[in-house]
Order: sequence, then structure tokens, then C-alpha cells
Amino acid sequence: MPRLPRLAGVTAVTLALGLLATAPAVGGEPSVSAPRVIAHFDFAKGQTPENIALEPDGSADLTFAFARKVANVTRRGDTRIVATLPAVANPGTPILGAAVVTGIARADDGTLYVNYATGTRRTGIWRLARHGGAPRQIAELPADGFPNGLALDERRGVLYAADSVLGTVWRVSLKDGTRTAWATGTALDPGTGPDASGFGVNGLRFHHGDVWVSNSDAGTVLRIPVREDGSAGPLRTRATGLTGIDDFGFVERHRDTVLAALFGSSEVVRIAPDGRRSVVLTADDGLSNPTAVAVRGRSAYVTSASYLDQDDPNLLLARVHQRDRD
Repeated sequence: MPRLPRLAGVTAVTLALGLLATAPAVGGEPSVSAPRVIAHFDFAKGQTPENIALEPDGSADLTFAFARKVANVTRRGDTRIVATLPAVANPGTPILGAAVVTGIARADDGTLYVNYATGTRRTGIWRLARHGGAPRQIAELPADGFPNGLALDERRGVLYAADSVLGTVWRVSLKDGTRTAWATGTALDPGTGPDASGFGVNGLRFHHGDVWVSNSDAGTVLRIPVREDGSAGPLRTRATGLTGIDDFGFVERHRDTVLAALFGSSEVVRIAPDGRRSVVLTADDGLSNPTAVAVRGRSAYVTSASYLDQDDPNLLLARVHQRDRD
């Protein structure tokens, strides 16, 4: 495994992206309160939580990117390692140069799926059976890409994976692992300017029958309709100006309200359906380069990888409630 201090050089460009200028809170939108860090992790051991999936009991399944591990963390902060992805000799992962575990998705039966970026033929989607056993690769994705966000549509039996380097959303069959370049276009591509990080489409969620994605370099959230035949409809921009956005989650009681992690500024912002936004969590609450948000009921979970700060990777839990109602 490469020495973790090199991460500072890899991601330093994110600092140049600046801070988000936020709009006033939108009346009637959900608020976030009572944040607390429930688990702290060890940066030196590669315990950098990159993405999150929630279990029915309220525990969280996290990917530890540079440790190549998947961990389960209870609401009390108890942590156990669920699986370790196999080591790769001489990884050639774009941008990072190290093998990393990124997106995670959970099936109703407890099966977990994770993206693994290696720069080799082991790049792709891996399956972790609910009863344990060694992780198994079920789909190969391009070695010169960087699979990042991941989501599952169980009804159609497909996974969607965001490729941050190739600017592509892949559609992968659970039945046989075949892949299709489901959505492409300039709106998904990484930036090309001097301040670009090299990460285009990044976070990905399957929400109310559509695929939603973020583009880190563009600072956008986009919705991609899924047509009846399974093909991608036209991309629609839902929010802009989200400097350094990583992954995001949806507030369940509010159809299209988003809580998004802003990596460089260590903030979580609430994005209303009309695109207006406001900061709801900051570094003062414990965030340290947050990477993902997951919401269930009145609970919001935020992973902080601390890639730039390199001092406190953690998992934060906060309360989500309807303003003036609960």
C-alpha cells in the first residue's frame, strides 16, 4: 500500500476550488441539528471513509478507501471490518496511483456491492455476500477509469457506477456483469482548467426511479431520467455553484431535497428542489473533508475522509427534522 502522506499532493488542487457562496435557507425545508461524531478512525492506517450504505438496524457500512476495506459502524460507534479487497501489485489508478475502494450499495437481502479502482483488470464492481466469504469481482470496468459513486436498481437488476475520469455512468447487469456506457456527455466530464481536480461525475444515487449524479469539477447536481426501456434520458441540471461537491443523499420526507458533502470547504449543504442552498453542517460540527451523506428517517450520516486535513477521519450522525414541524 502506498504511503498515505502522498494524498496531500494528490488532492491539494481541491483547496484551490474555494468556498461555496450559499443562499438563504428555504422556508419549509428540513433542518439539521444535534450533530455528533460517533466514530473516529485512523488516517495512518488508511481508514479514510469514502462512501456509505445504511443497514436496517441503523448501522452504517463504510468503504475505507486506502485501506481497501469495508467496515460496519454501529450508532454507538462500534466498528468491525466486514471485508478486505485483494491487494494489487503495481496499481496504476488514474490520479491517485493507488488501489482504492470507493462507492458502496446495499441490496435488500444484505448483499453489498463496492467499486474498486486499481488501474488493472481488477477495476470494477465487487460483491460481498451477506454471509461472509471472500469478495468476488462481478464486473470489470475500464482500467484507465475511476469508478466512484455506485447505486443499485433492484427492480431492473442493474447497478449504476459513476466513472470520474472517463465522464461516464456505467450500467452493469447483476445477471452476467455486462457493462454499458449508459450516460456520457460534457456535463459528466472532469474539468480541463488549471484548477481542475480531474474528477468529473462523482456521487451517484438512484432516487425515485431516476439516476442523480454530482460533478465535482463542475460543481453541479444532475438528474438523469431512466426511460421505460432502461435507456438514459436527457441530463437535467438541478443545482450549480457547488464547489468541491462529492457524494450526497436525499431527505426522505422531501422528494428532491438533497444534503451534499462539500469536500474542500468541509461543509454539508442543503439543496432545495429549486436549486437554492444553505450550509447546515461545518468543520465546527466535526466535518473534515466530508465525502458522502446518507439519510434515513430523521438521521443523517456523514463520512469525513480527512484527505486534506489528515487529522480526523470520522463518521458523524445528525438529526434531520421538518422546520417548524418536529
